[in-house]
Amino acid sequence: MSEQNKAFTFLEKYLMGPMGKVASFRFVRAVMAAGMASIPFTIVGSMFLVLNVLPQTLTFLQGFFDNTFFRISDLYMLANKATMGILALYFNLVIGYEYTKIYAEEERINVNPLNGALLSMFAFFMTVPELVAGHGKMTLVQQMNDTTHIIFGWEMGDSGVSRLGSSGIFTAIIVAVIAVQLYRLCVKQNWVIKMPEAVPEGVSRSFTALIPAFLVAFVILIINGIFVALGTDIFKVVAVPFSFVTHIASSWLGLMVIYFLIHALWIVGIHGANIIGAFLTPITLANMEANIHGANIPFAGEFQNSFVIMGGSGSTLGLCIFIAFLARSQQLKILGKASLAPGIFNINEPILFGLPIVYNPYMAIPFFLAPMATATIGYFAIKFHIVAPLIAQVPWPTPIGIGAFIGTGGSIMAPIVSIICGVVAFIIYLPFIRIYDKKLVEQEKGGESII
Repeated sequence: MSEQNKAFTFLEKYLMGPMGKVASFRFVRAVMAAGMASIPFTIVGSMFLVLNVLPQTLTFLQGFFDNTFFRISDLYMLANKATMGILALYFNLVIGYEYTKIYAEEERINVNPLNGALLSMFAFFMTVPELVAGHGKMTLVQQMNDTTHIIFGWEMGDSGVSRLGSSGIFTAIIVAVIAVQLYRLCVKQNWVIKMPEAVPEGVSRSFTALIPAFLVAFVILIINGIFVALGTDIFKVVAVPFSFVTHIASSWLGLMVIYFLIHALWIVGIHGANIIGAFLTPITLANMEANIHGANIPFAGEFQNSFVIMGGSGSTLGLCIFIAFLARSQQLKILGKASLAPGIFNINEPILFGLPIVYNPYMAIPFFLAPMATATIGYFAIKFHIVAPLIAQVPWPTPIGIGAFIGTGGSIMAPIVSIICGVVAFIIYLPFIRIYDKKLVEQEKGGESII
């Protein structure tokens, strides 16, 4: 057991400590809040998209849809365009608001979250139009052909202004951070217009943001102007490193690293999905929109809850069913039955801390292996076109099979592969839980405590 304890100590020192610090960064907490805030809207918008693509899978519905839903599809698809089509704007506004709020609460400075959100949006919209430098001046791009529609600098796509969609998420995040930091600088340096106390709060707040707004405008315009003079712009510059990160994270090897890190954090008691998820949400949403437009990227939308962690982190649904009905240990039977209902909806904290899996050397190996195996199955099932890629966001507690079916727009093979993933995860757990169950039975009979 000493070697196993050394492994836990190593994880605590070299993973738990650094990742705990990363999770406490104000910027990371703001991005995490933006990801969580955007999810309800992307779910609603995705459901309308699923309705629109359902006849592609269930072809017998085509005639019915042609005479009913498709007559008003331009109307109800506005719900999708108002969510997935302006996803960058959601991230930008929420980060501006939350990031400012965090500074207001923790540094006790007089910054207003609403001003932070509006300044972030102001900064972002200045980066959206495309400019070109030539003949001694800068002009808005005008380009109209069969594939490109750019009008006065605004590139239009199927869902509206292209740069307001998922392709603009990373730029939206960066300019929001710049705007809030400039706002904070102005307030800390007292570069604000102060109104008498008798002036209504709304009026006073608007004047407080006046000088920060000028500073934000100057800084963003100068940065973007320099890039345009060099033949590019902020969007294109930001796209280079982040497209590389997105490509790596969306590869099979990238997924293995991601799920190793998530479960390495969980094994020492830190909510790995929350910490790592703060960085992954923009990537999975961007990949999902790419899938909507014809890409075939496995790591998109709720890939995680559809194919990887059925029953919760570690993919413990099969384990939960086993201990509820087949375990010999009374402790495990009681825990399994209590954990079964939440486990069906991908909530497994009772198992993680009650079994426990956290700091448990008997369960650590399958806890790592099961999600890596299921992620591999799901990844290659989509990669080899056995399952359609995910194009719709579904609520993460959606039970096994159902989320995969809806998320893929009705792919018949999706729930089958999802269930196969759940079975494979259980097979990985089986020998380990049998050994653990046997030792618990011995402990219940008066034997030595095993943990």
